[in-house]
Amino acid sequence: MTYKLRINTARQIAELCEPDQLAENETVLRIYQVSTAANGLGCREGSFCTPSGKLRVAQKLGEDLPIGAVLRGRVPTGEVWSLEASNPLATSQEDLILTRVLWLEGVEGENSNTLQRFIYLHGTNHESLLGQSVSHGCIRFSNHDIVEVFEMLPVGAEVEVK
Repeated sequence: MTYKLRINTARQIAELCEPDQLAENETVLRIYQVSTAANGLGCREGSFCTPSGKLRVAQKLGEDLPIGAVLRGRVPTGEVWSLEASNPLATSQEDLILTRVLWLEGVEGENSNTLQRFIYLHGTNHESLLGQSVSHGCIRFSNHDIVEVFEMLPVGAEVEVK
């Protein structure tokens, strides 16, 4: 089964869809609350915008990592974020990349630099801000939701951002 993800930046949601091969319809299976860029949509290098248009999953990272695992430069650090008071990362204001990473690449001329911009779908330590445009360009999910999305979308799956 091939699934597709549609990101609606105006509503700050992601819809996991199952395309109907016989018709031009899609069935929405799940809706997730997300955060896209505070700077809006855009494809320019250094803009801190979320790229728009048709993208695809180029690479998946973090399979088998625990919920809250921290990745820096796409490499697990061994740290695990949680909201527990004893966790040194619990109050971090840093935009941590957590749990799973789906690295995106653009498939249209305008967004062809997406892979080089390091734009991901990823878990976040700012789950309380989901539903608001506050990211630096990536698309943030709750840590539990990104695990489900990671399992449902294979490399090559379409991701549409509008």
